[in-house]
Amino acid sequence: MNMTMDLYIDYLICSTSYTTATGLSELTDNAISHDKVTRFLSSKDYTAADLWKQGKSLYRSVEDEDAVLIIDDTIEKKPYTDENDLISWHFDHTESRSVKGVNLVTALYETQKGSLPVGYELIKKTEKTINEKTGKVQRKSPITKQEIYRQLIQSAINNNVKFKYALNDTWFSSSENMRFIVNAQKHFVMPLKSNRKVALSEADKLSNNFVRIDSIDSGEDILVRLEDVDFPLRFTRQVFKDGDGSAGVLYLVSDDIELTNEQMNAIYKRRWKVETYHESLKNNASLEKSPTKKERTQANHLFASLCAYMRLESLSMKIKFNHFALKGKIYMIALKKAMLELQRIRSSNNFQFDHHHCAPA
Repeated sequence: MNMTMDLYIDYLICSTSYTTATGLSELTDNAISHDKVTRFLSSKDYTAADLWKQGKSLYRSVEDEDAVLIIDDTIEKKPYTDENDLISWHFDHTESRSVKGVNLVTALYETQKGSLPVGYELIKKTEKTINEKTGKVQRKSPITKQEIYRQLIQSAINNNVKFKYALNDTWFSSSENMRFIVNAQKHFVMPLKSNRKVALSEADKLSNNFVRIDSIDSGEDILVRLEDVDFPLRFTRQVFKDGDGSAGVLYLVSDDIELTNEQMNAIYKRRWKVETYHESLKNNASLEKSPTKKERTQANHLFASLCAYMRLESLSMKIKFNHFALKGKIYMIALKKAMLELQRIRSSNNFQFDHHHCAPA
């Protein structure tokens, strides 16, 4: 039996615990040694270009002119793994603190048919600086997340990925990113922080008369101006409920001034698909379940997890199960077989364990 990426991807999907070279070897009854698995994960550097090759045909089956491209990041937590250029401390704005792990930025393509990662970047903090306040050494990436944001969008355009709107959270709602998207002849719907200042007319902008965006009354046909953006933006509010049941407000803007408030809200709600994507990566594609120690194998495991997500999405499109239901179905089949094996062992008067399975003596 040959060690292949296909085999490793299936292992990540089927696994409910840590995914190790030894575990995969045992799963194949040692037809593949754990050394072969380790060598495979260390053989080359898999990149976003390889991901595009893996998923291109699936992408073409779901492509849509009205699709959206969602840029977002997540942190694969690795609190007990040694620090390196890939595993470092990153600020998690969802927790308002720094956490140790791998910071993954994804371009997620979303249509009514399915959602697929069409590009990704790992934050690698290869530079070291001294914190002036603490005197401690800090790691730093030579490229910012804002630059990565623009690179992912440009890469999607270069690959002829069809989409109409770019979506993101407030972290990426910079004036430079807005200008970049419009110059690329695409549209965006972005949220602004409540203290972001805007002008309510071109005259107000010229006279430097700006107000906080959370002071604007909600209504139809409201246009606002940002200081460093030379085109007007459609404005609306989106009210939503947080996980604790409390109400939240998003202040949305778009360069597509023909949109209605209802259309803007509907488009931006599609961004929440990226949260499901992150959950599925971690729970169904074994993103955080690899104890690999070296930077290359860590990065390649993450690449395989992205491929596992795409395989789950392909299967979900065929059988109309979501990822969690599909994984639950696989687990239930395995659990039933385990139950039958346990009952067989209990009914046997004389049995022993070998390295691979339970069998009567």
